[in-house]
Amino acid sequence: MASYFRARDDMEAVSREELLDRLRCGAVTLIDVRPEDEFAAGHLPYARSLPLAELKKRLSELPKNKPVVAYCRGPFCMMAKDAVVLLHKRGYKASKLDDGVAEWRARGLPIAQ
Repeated sequence: MASYFRARDDMEAVSREELLDRLRCGAVTLIDVRPEDEFAAGHLPYARSLPLAELKKRLSELPKNKPVVAYCRGPFCMMAKDAVVLLHKRGYKASKLDDGVAEWRARGLPIAQ
């Protein structure tokens, strides 16, 4: 268990400010890996819903020439970390968002529905 968390902690994290800058200029693809019903209840602007359970079979929907940022329920949610591992194995440049929708909302940042 310790090696699982240690390996994932070495992944590059993306701050809110960095992500907003990258999204505004179209430099990244943002994916929400939570289940579809959670995405429908509220998600980050520019995000695409790609639930972790479907990610492997939907990889062709992601551009390989642009970094991918994954997010889920927050810092203790493993779905975004697992998505980044899968994306790295498939040759994508991927990173995880430091937090999730609740943290984003708490900072007064925009939420799309």
